[in-house]
Amino acid sequence: MSEGPKRREEKNEEKRREKDEKEDEKRKGWDEKWRRDRVNAFMWAAVLIWGALVILAETTDYAKDHFSSWWEGWAVFFAGAGAILLITAFYRVLVPEHRRSVAGNVIIGLVLLGIGLGSLISWNYIWVIVLIIIAIMILLRAFVPRRRT
Repeated sequence: MSEGPKRREEKNEEKRREKDEKEDEKRKGWDEKWRRDRVNAFMWAAVLIWGALVILAETTDYAKDHFSSWWEGWAVFFAGAGAILLITAFYRVLVPEHRRSVAGNVIIGLVLLGIGLGSLISWNYIWVIVLIIIAIMILLRAFVPRRRT
């Protein structure tokens, strides 16, 4: 009879250890993902740094003193963030060891760039160009065969 409760306690202990191991694997998986994909980590860090620089320029009135004719904080942020995403996508296409699907980054980058430039220049032409580029990307993805690497 004494073996019954002891045995149950051992099983419960084993289940707890397995659960802890799974949680550790999840945590390690997330950390390893960011370590493995340094390009993505760099991209998001660059967007945050760009945002901080835009906020700094806004709060110190540096932007109004030097760029008053065209400066709009949010527009500059969106245009810069879009440019960073597009540059990252271009880098992924050029460098084989970092190659991954870039369609999402290009579309989001174009939309952000369109938002930023549309506020700075003119909405009339920017969105037409952005939509045409996105449509061309969709067509290329649908009709051009993928290379196996």
